[in-house]
Amino acid sequence: MRTLPARAVSPEAAPKSARSDRGPESESAGRLAIMPDLAARAARLLDLHTAPEILTLANVWDVVSAQVVASTEGVQALATASHSIASTFGYPDGENIPLDLHLDMVGRIVRAVELPVTMDMEAGYGDPAEMAARAIAAGVVGGNLEDQMKPLEDAVAAVEAVLAAGRNAGIDFVLNARTDAFLRAAPDASREDLLQEAVRRGRAFLEAGAPVVFVPGVVAREEIQALVDALGPRKLTVISVPGASLPARELQELGVARVSTGPFTQRVALTALQDATAAMVNGGTLPEGTRPLN
Repeated sequence: MRTLPARAVSPEAAPKSARSDRGPESESAGRLAIMPDLAARAARLLDLHTAPEILTLANVWDVVSAQVVASTEGVQALATASHSIASTFGYPDGENIPLDLHLDMVGRIVRAVELPVTMDMEAGYGDPAEMAARAIAAGVVGGNLEDQMKPLEDAVAAVEAVLAAGRNAGIDFVLNARTDAFLRAAPDASREDLLQEAVRRGRAFLEAGAPVVFVPGVVAREEIQALVDALGPRKLTVISVPGASLPARELQELGVARVSTGPFTQRVALTALQDATAAMVNGGTLPEGTRPLN
């Protein structure tokens, strides 16, 4: 198990209202003062997951992407993408980016916007409770947690630990408990068997207190409907895959609580960058309608 660095929030990484030069006791009081705001943001994020309207999240990876998404009409919350943040700093996905660096970027995103922020916590960097506590200290009020198909007892314990970290901080942390039943399956695995395993794990996570269950790897209408039927309405969250997923409005009709974009929004931006570069290199110009968003 990977050992986490000791939890510490630098003045630069702490929320503005938590900063203080008046000593440890005053700094602790300052941190406590932001908890009501965090609690309100957490409650708002939970409401967005349980509302009849689907929560649509375009994942962000740095301050400017967060500001652009947050300023878009209709956006009510933000989600970070661990893959995209890792790529920003030159690391491959999968907890390869140092946690301090990952949390520093997430903290910058939180401080740049007024909306609730949920973080992709990957599998918890070896200690899901400690990671959740550090994320909350950075201003995060929700997060994804991968089960990586660990024994179900261990995965449930991780879910319970993250939720307890939220309660210890005075908030109802909105955990999007992820099962990798489809992502880690063999190519020839039975889709029906995978569906049943996702349901088994998802129900266990819901019983442990997670408000929603994330099942990446499902895009077919029939599989999504089966998961909603088994887990309940507004309990399933999915990822939108370019060229494969159902539109958000149809996912809403099926009873899905949330759809996010993971690393794909960064790929959309990078595709636009590469296309613009190719046009210039081939004697053209930048596309019309480019907006001054930075």
